[in-house]
This record gives sequence, C-alpha cells and structure tokens, in this order.
Amino acid sequence: MTLRLFDSMSRELRDFIPVVPGKAGIYICGLTTQAPPHLGHVRFAVAFDVLRRWMSRGHGLDVTLIRNVTDIDDKILAKSAAAGEQWFAVSYRNEAETATALTALGVLPPTYEPRATGHVPEMLALMETLLEKGHAYAAADGSGDVYFDVRSWPAYGELTHQMVDDMVDAEDADPRGKRDPRDFALWKGHKPDEPETAAWPTPFGPGRPGWHLECSAMARKYLGDTFDIHGGGVDLRFPHHENEQAQSRAAGMGFANYWLHNAWVTMGGEKMSKSLGNSLRVSEVLREHRALAVRYYLTAAHYRSTIEFHEGSIEESATAVERIEGFLRRALPDEVTAVPTGDEPLPEDFREAMDDDLGVSGALAVVHEAVRSGNISLDDGDHEDAVATARTVIAMTDVLGVNPLDPAWAAGDSTTTTDALASLDALVRGRIAARAQARSSRDYDTADAIRDELAVAGIALEDTAAGARWSLVRGRGE
Repeated sequence: MTLRLFDSMSRELRDFIPVVPGKAGIYICGLTTQAPPHLGHVRFAVAFDVLRRWMSRGHGLDVTLIRNVTDIDDKILAKSAAAGEQWFAVSYRNEAETATALTALGVLPPTYEPRATGHVPEMLALMETLLEKGHAYAAADGSGDVYFDVRSWPAYGELTHQMVDDMVDAEDADPRGKRDPRDFALWKGHKPDEPETAAWPTPFGPGRPGWHLECSAMARKYLGDTFDIHGGGVDLRFPHHENEQAQSRAAGMGFANYWLHNAWVTMGGEKMSKSLGNSLRVSEVLREHRALAVRYYLTAAHYRSTIEFHEGSIEESATAVERIEGFLRRALPDEVTAVPTGDEPLPEDFREAMDDDLGVSGALAVVHEAVRSGNISLDDGDHEDAVATARTVIAMTDVLGVNPLDPAWAAGDSTTTTDALASLDALVRGRIAARAQARSSRDYDTADAIRDELAVAGIALEDTAAGARWSLVRGRGE
C-alpha cells in the first residue's frame, strides 16, 4: 500500500501495512459521557471518519472501526451526584446526544460501539493476567484498589518517549495504596459515598474499572491482541494511551501497530473545554449553521493541526460548501439524488494528497480546482465535460464526507434547491446580457452597476475572451 501515516509518537513517516491483508482494524477512544458534546469533542470522530472512508474508498480495505463509550468514570459519578440523578441516566442522556451530533455531522456509524459497563468480565480477565505476570498488585490498605506496577515494565514510557522518573504522579486513586506514585489504577474499590449500582464484584471486593483498563479490554475483544491503528485526541497520549499500551503489552498483547492523534479545537489559544467556559455545544452550533458547513469546517484542517475557532470561521466553510454545491446543482440539475459515487476514478493529485498522511487541505484544493474548471465548462456550453467533472467532484467529496448531494444532508439542510438554482441561472444570464449590451453602448456606469448588483447578491463575474462567467460565492437567504 502507498498510504503513509505519521506516527505522532515515534515521529516517523511510514507506509501503512495492515495486520491482515485487505483488512484494517481501528480502535478510537470515544467520549466519556459526562456532558453533552461540544465542537472540540467531536473533532476526533470526524478526523477518523475521513481515515476510515479513505482506507475503504481509496484502498479497498474492509475496515472494522471500534469506537468505545466510557459510561462509568469519576467525572460521571461526580456530575450525577451534583445533579441528584442516577449516574447511568446522566451517562445515557449524554451518549444519546453525542450519537445524534455525530449522525448530524455525517460521521459513519462504527462497526461496533461498546460500552465500558458491558465489558467488565473482559477487564477482570485482563487484570488477572497482569496480576499473574507480576505487573499488577492489590493495594495493601484493603481499599479494593488494584494498580499497574510501572516499575515492573521496563518499556513504560516508550510511546511518549518519557522516563518514569520524569513523569507526573498518577492522580487516579488514593496514593496511599501505591508502591510508586506513578502506578495507575486498574481497578477502583467501591467507596461509601458512591452508588451501589456503580460497583461490580471482584476477589478484592466490589469496585469499578479504571479508565485505561476499559479501553485495552474492549480493543482486545473486538480487534484481537494485535491490530492496526489506535487513535484519539492528542490529549490522550499521556497518560491514557501510554498506560493502555503498557498494560496490554505487559499482558502479552502486541496491541496497536500505529498511533494517530488529532489536535484540538481551540478558542483564544486554549483547548475548548467545559472547565474554561468556552465550549460550543454541537446542538447549539447546528441551530445556527448547516451541518454540512460544520462538517467541512472540522474536516478542512489536517487532523494534526489545531483549529482555532473564531466568529465567522464556520461561515467561511459555508461559503466553500456553497461553491461546490452550486456547481454540482448547475451541472446535474436532474440528478440531485442517487448520484453514483463508487465507480468514479479519483484524480491522481487527490490520491497523492490523501495518501500523504491524510492531506485534506491538498485534497480540497483539487476539489475546488475541479469546481472552477467545471463552471468554466458550463459557461462555455460544454455540458458533457461539466457532468464528468461533477461526478469526479462527488467522488472526492464523498471520500471526505462533504458531498453536498449525499442524501444525509437532505433533511431540510440544503439552502439551494435545483429549481431555485435553475431560476437563478436564468436571471443571472439575463443580467449578464444586459451588462454586455451596456458595455457595447459604452454605458459603463450601468455595466458597473449590474456587476455590483450581482456581487451584493453573492454572484461573482469573471470576464473572459469567451464572455462573462458567473459563480455563486455566498449562500442565498443570508
């Protein structure tokens, strides 16, 4: 394969080689369901959706994508206690809102989406293996806590290139039961102030799993001891992914061959988060903006690049979307649904951009150049060439999840209907003809006024040797 993936931990650029030829196994850490999702939360899902689509569409791989739900956690218990609700009710409500948000943003459903609470037996089995191999121990204070012994695993820190003595203490449990402050919790004993429903029986007493143990056990169950790609947000590299790798390999698993991490969405240079009070809840954003524009906004930046949110940033993406959409609906006025996407050849420069560590900015540049070329063909009356270009644009945007003609966006989201666009084309061409007549009569004031009138309406004119061409550069109904 020619797909090159940048391993953000080893700092190497390598060709992707799947564990099983023709298949790809991807595990991504889903959200902890403590709160409704904001824009920063869902970037990971969009980024890995693009990876999945490209592996499938670009390389013909049969992709198994597992995206877990962390539905039991310290923060969930704290939030539910503060709200006076059952922890599982809080968790499920936020899980449902997250699912709604991801569907609205065109993220394909995972092959399977396991919940942590449904995999406690697998977690206990993994913990028992670590205890037997001498890489874990039960706290001597009778708390019921079980810890991973980081000193027992010489390779601990290899993922993030750190030495144990340079690491911060693990703050996931009471340090009094630990042999080393860097040891992390595999299992947390039940505490008197916690609900009985948030505990499962073990030989060490009732308790609940630690965050890191959850993901290792679920990845193992659905992808096997060794799989292709593990991904998530850049903030998960340490301690979460470092701990996952350590405990999994200490248990005898090969675990993930590649690690990929998406960067944050920031505001004012700071990570978008509830604690900073700068979150943008997805449901609120979608009330103000088209879902397709939001998807484009989250897709357009390289997955390892930080997205700095500011007023007007989604509007910029909306303009780009409408430029693509305007061309497609001009070129394919009678084929706005069921447009073929599976067999269209992809341009080589698009493939090269996507194969270079998912270079979406380069890929989108190819898309927009094709749109420009297609509009020229339409204005020149070469409808056959425009249709062929439109089908290529559809194929490319489908890979990126931003195909304006995808039925997923059809539920009241489109701002430009086929009939409206046909009417617009007729009106614009009429004004172009009037402008040409004014210019031939040397009535330049009238010609300029017509040009300005169209610009205010979001119509850009380009004067060429073959005559004036027009394109839609801003949404209607603003």
